Amino acid sequence: MAGISGIVDIGVDQGERFEYRVAPEKLISGDPVQTLTQGFTSPCGQFSTGIWASTPGHWRVNYTEMEYCEILKGVSVIRDETGKEKVLRAGDRFVIPAGFKGTWEVVEPCEKIYVVYENETART
Repeated sequence: MAGISGIVDIGVDQGERFEYRVAPEKLISGDPVQTLTQGFTSPCGQFSTGIWASTPGHWRVNYTEMEYCEILKGVSVIRDETGKEKVLRAGDRFVIPAGFKGTWEVVEPCEKIYVVYENETART
């Protein structure tokens, strides 16, 4: 049984910070620089948390995982394959279901806390 030391604060940068760019085959416009700071990963690797940030740009997404997000700053627009969209601003909290396909556009530099669960069958 885990004690109090096993509680992880996901709003704090705890892990190594990685900087990367969107893969060219996913990129629609811009040249977004993204950073990812992992906060926690379960021993099985199916559950993880962290902080993600991006400069403006637009790219395709295809979620195999379920993701809870809380926007900390900035403005983004997420669109499904039919073109329906949701504008995301600081304070917004939402879940992106596994199987979601569409696009993510960062309009103003964006930062979010994420919590991801990926079913083991989606990982193989």
